Amino acid sequence: MIQTDGRPLVGRSPEFTGHALDTWAYKNRVKLFFIEPGKPVQNAHIESFNGKLRNECLNLEWFTSLREARTVIEEWRHCYNGFRPHSSLNNLPPEVWLQKQQKEAENLYT
Repeated sequence: MIQTDGRPLVGRSPEFTGHALDTWAYKNRVKLFFIEPGKPVQNAHIESFNGKLRNECLNLEWFTSLREARTVIEEWRHCYNGFRPHSSLNNLPPEVWLQKQQKEAENLYT
């Protein structure tokens, strides 16, 4: 459920959270539900992402430094968010999907 200003009414969170998240949720009237310890399947979205990151990036590389790992992972993130088709977006890359959504929104208001 979403509030009129776009903030969620409810959020799901891993079992470990910081004071900043707790404070933000309180100030924004967002109720947090926590994932039970040892039950990562309660957050299927992050489990799906973690699997893709491991299979498409981490398992393919042998990092020799933290700097190299950061560079390679950032390149993968850029491709993942910009060019890789996502089944949840009708097999469109996120940037293409966003442009399509923006055009559709413009057409609604013109």
